[in-house]
Amino acid sequence: MARVVVTGGCGFLGSHLVDELVRRGDEVTVFDGGTPPDDQSPPPSVRYVPGDIRDASQLAEVVKKGVDTVYHLAAVVGVDRYLASPVDVIDINLLGTRHVLDLASRAGAKAVVASTSEVFGKNPAVPGREDDDRVLGSTSVDRWCYSSSKALGEHLAFAFARDRGLRTAIVRYFNVYGPLQRPAFVVSRNIHRALNGEPPVVYDDGGQTRCFTYVQDAIDATIAVATSEDAVGECFNVGSSVETTVGALSALVAELTGAGEAVPVDTQDRLGGRYQDLRRRVPDTNKIRKVLGWQSTTDLREGLTRTIEWARENPWWLALPDSGAVPDSGPAHTPA
Repeated sequence: MARVVVTGGCGFLGSHLVDELVRRGDEVTVFDGGTPPDDQSPPPSVRYVPGDIRDASQLAEVVKKGVDTVYHLAAVVGVDRYLASPVDVIDINLLGTRHVLDLASRAGAKAVVASTSEVFGKNPAVPGREDDDRVLGSTSVDRWCYSSSKALGEHLAFAFARDRGLRTAIVRYFNVYGPLQRPAFVVSRNIHRALNGEPPVVYDDGGQTRCFTYVQDAIDATIAVATSEDAVGECFNVGSSVETTVGALSALVAELTGAGEAVPVDTQDRLGGRYQDLRRRVPDTNKIRKVLGWQSTTDLREGLTRTIEWARENPWWLALPDSGAVPDSGPAHTPA
């Protein structure tokens, strides 16, 4: 049994990670400013500690001697959030990561840092390798505050590994979806709309491509990174290698839910220059496959079917408000 801390453990990825760690028999402390995803009593091996990741003294109460691994998933993510409050995005994503790494180093714990495919920015070279260049837009465009804050978190992780000997690794998620994801992302929002009697939406011409990764695959990769000494000091792309257009995704959601034909949304008309879309985003996953033996195994139809079944069984999720913004296609973390 390992003693672990999960920051952002009440969020989408975090809650799935906590469930898997419990199944493995680990003792889990969740540090999060939010609440657990449901009102069920947590198992005895899970302790929820409310707190703000920006407050190092609060975080120090849980990241301390005796902890084996810290999974750092707390962040602010999503187009609606980084357009609404870019200051919070930067503060939580950057300062929170700094605190986690510092405290993990002092405690002698391993730290697994959740990052994102957004760090590649607008680099047109695909598939993207872990060490490829970053190509970003103007600092006046709010979209890039998230990318920059997460990239700085990666810089910090590498710096702590080199300067302080911290045993750390980075998991760079590509377009994760599945049960519990709030309806502000391209998969979750279209499922939410379809099951609430609204047609799915297609953004612009629908020709943008993404590699959609089912959440359980991403969790398996995260734990593989955390439990392997070969992963220490490394960054790994975590994603599917199957490229799918946003238009094809919307059509598949409509088919699986019995919804009407998708309707178009003009992102520039909706958001103007504060948002810029990316034409292609594809991971090179050779590194994680060769080093850890991991690859995504859940195809999109199967993953969407599982997610739709879960959504139909959880009316509280269907009752959540639609963000109304142009959804991101990456994973949602919960700010802690």
